[in-house]
Amino acid sequence: MSPKKSGYAPVNGLKMYYEIYGNGQPLVLIHGGGSTIQSNWEKIIPFLAASREIIAVEMQAHGRTNDIDRNFTFEQDADDIATLLNHLNIPRADIFGFSNGGQTTLQLAIRHPQVVNKIIVASIGYSREGFQPWFWDMMDNATFDGMPQPLKDAFLKVNPSQENLLKMFHRDARRMQNFKGWSDELIQSIKCPAFITSGDNDIVTREHIVHMSRMIPGSRIAIFPGGHGDYLGEHSTGNTDTKLHETFARMVLSFLDGTP
Repeated sequence: MSPKKSGYAPVNGLKMYYEIYGNGQPLVLIHGGGSTIQSNWEKIIPFLAASREIIAVEMQAHGRTNDIDRNFTFEQDADDIATLLNHLNIPRADIFGFSNGGQTTLQLAIRHPQVVNKIIVASIGYSREGFQPWFWDMMDNATFDGMPQPLKDAFLKVNPSQENLLKMFHRDARRMQNFKGWSDELIQSIKCPAFITSGDNDIVTREHIVHMSRMIPGSRIAIFPGGHGDYLGEHSTGNTDTKLHETFARMVLSFLDGTP
C-alpha cells in the first residue's frame, strides 16, 4: 500500500520522515528498535488505514530519519512525536507503539497527555523485572551479527549506508542495556485508555502484561499466540498468517472505536 503523503518534518533538530495513509481520526504508529515503517507495519497498515488516518514515523537514526548528536532516550522520542504532531497541525491523536515504540508511547502519555487520546502498547515492559530473564543476557551480549537480517535489509533499502545501520544498532542496544525501568507510580499517572498486547512467547512475561493493566485504570489486554511481533507481522518474525494480522488490527480498531 502506498502512502497518500510522505515527507520530512523539522523536529527538535531532526529531519523526521513520516508517511500518511487513509482518512479518519489520526493514529500514529511508532516502530520498534531497529525497524522502519515497512518492516514493522507493512502487514497491518492496509487494515488500519481502511478507517483511520495513519501517520507512520521513523524515529531518530532509523530508516530515512537522520541521526544527530544528542541523547537516545524514550523521553526524547516522546518529545519528538509531540513536536511532529504540532508540525502536522494535529492537536490530539491515538498512539500505537510496538516494542521500543511502545515505551515511547508510554512516555508520550506521561509527558504530553494533552496530545493523546488512547494508546496501544505492544510487546513492551516498563520495568526490568517485566522482561524474560534471557532478554537481558541477550542484550548484554548483543552483536551486530545477531541483528535479524530482514531488519538490516529493510534499513538498507531506504538508507543504503552500512555505517548508519551499524550506528543505529549500537545506539539501540546501548539504550536497552542502560534501561533502568520506571516506577509503578509513574505508570499509574497515565490516565488515557490503554490497550496492552503481547505474544504468549514474547520478550515480556504474561504476568507483567497483566500487572501493567492494573497500573493503568480501565485498560484492556490481549495475548496472542507467538513471539515478539508475530501477531502484527513484523518482518523479522517471518510470520505470514494474514488472518492473525487482520484479527489483531480489527481488535485495535475496536478498542479505538470504543466497541466491545
